[in-house]
Amino acid sequence: MTRTSRIPGFYRQTLAERRNTLAAWLGCAIDDLDTALDGGGMDVARADETMENVVGTYALPLALGLNFTINDRDVLVPMVVEEPSVVAAASNAARLVRAGGGFRANADAPRMIAQIQLWDVPDAAAAEQRVLAARDELFAAANRSVPTIVEHGGGAKDVVVRNLGDGLVVAHLIVDVCDAMGANTVNTMAEAVAPAIEALAGGTRGLRILSNLADRRLVRVSARVPVDALATNSAAGNVARDAIVRASHFAERDPYRAATHNKGIMNGVDAVALATGNDWRAIEAGAHAFAARSGTYSPLATWRIGDDGALEGQLEMPLALGTVGGTLRVHPAAQFALRVIGADGSQHLAMIAASVGLASNLAALRALATEGIQRGHMQLHARSIAVAAGAHDGEIAPVADAIVAERDVSVEAAERALAAVRSRMARE
Repeated sequence: MTRTSRIPGFYRQTLAERRNTLAAWLGCAIDDLDTALDGGGMDVARADETMENVVGTYALPLALGLNFTINDRDVLVPMVVEEPSVVAAASNAARLVRAGGGFRANADAPRMIAQIQLWDVPDAAAAEQRVLAARDELFAAANRSVPTIVEHGGGAKDVVVRNLGDGLVVAHLIVDVCDAMGANTVNTMAEAVAPAIEALAGGTRGLRILSNLADRRLVRVSARVPVDALATNSAAGNVARDAIVRASHFAERDPYRAATHNKGIMNGVDAVALATGNDWRAIEAGAHAFAARSGTYSPLATWRIGDDGALEGQLEMPLALGTVGGTLRVHPAAQFALRVIGADGSQHLAMIAASVGLASNLAALRALATEGIQRGHMQLHARSIAVAAGAHDGEIAPVADAIVAERDVSVEAAERALAAVRSRMARE
């Protein structure tokens, strides 16, 4: 089959048909998908080997984000999320961006920060000079502690010393972690160099641990949407564009709005991180710290009107993702998700995840700025309510449509609608 992420009607296919489509995309047997995806992608025995106090496994839906073209390459994006509208919204926004040539993205080298805290430092300026003068010896000690990262082209690359005042000094060891997220690597290196830095600085060592504010590991994404593509049933394209830009300005001036603006971005980023076995909590911490770096919490993505009248978006954020190590070693579904996404290393994965984040942001702003967020969201939420009320297969859609039409998306309303649907089907 043609490897395109534009698959019209995919949501209308049955589960079996979708798996056949994915198998054709991957060029694999359908049995390969069943093995990787059934039962949540991890059995209880493997879970018990992975962490403590296990009593079972907890599954979330694994879906595919469609329509994504990133740096001229089509991608199917595995996403794990519990909220019904996230995948559909991101896929729809990716279709709009596709009309403008797709997403353009780039990512910094995968460099993480190991922090070595020092307190009671008598002379911070002199301590900085001594630590910087010993950088080669510090790099050698750090690299000896994790030789495998050096073998793959990574390792210690820089050291920075920061005076926080009142005798508190922190040394930052900057480490290229290659295709790993890097937490274990930088933590090991921090422990390895801490005694030497303590002796050089003249204080007492404190914490030795990574920073999740990975501002040496930024990813940037841009998107362009032709104005005509933005039109909805309730708004012309230029009206929708202008409303999106006004919403962006709102987030740039108000941290209360910026928090929700960024939450929409993280809907997409976290869904990709979960699907690929990455630490979404670390990603959240870094993203929000970066958003507040100026002292005022600000949006990670902004939207403007381009010279030709198109809508243009820009996103920049830290994104520490890995394609090796961690959960990936033990979670078959995470390994399979990386196979689907076709990521060529951690930088490529970061560009994909950030593109999904920008798509999610665009989808939310377009909905908010035109018909309101609830209409589309509640339509999809109604399907979950229909299932909770006991609807199956062909009953789900008519029950969902009925409770949305009644503006009563509740289990009680769904039960009444289900009874009516079954009565009608029995008569027919």
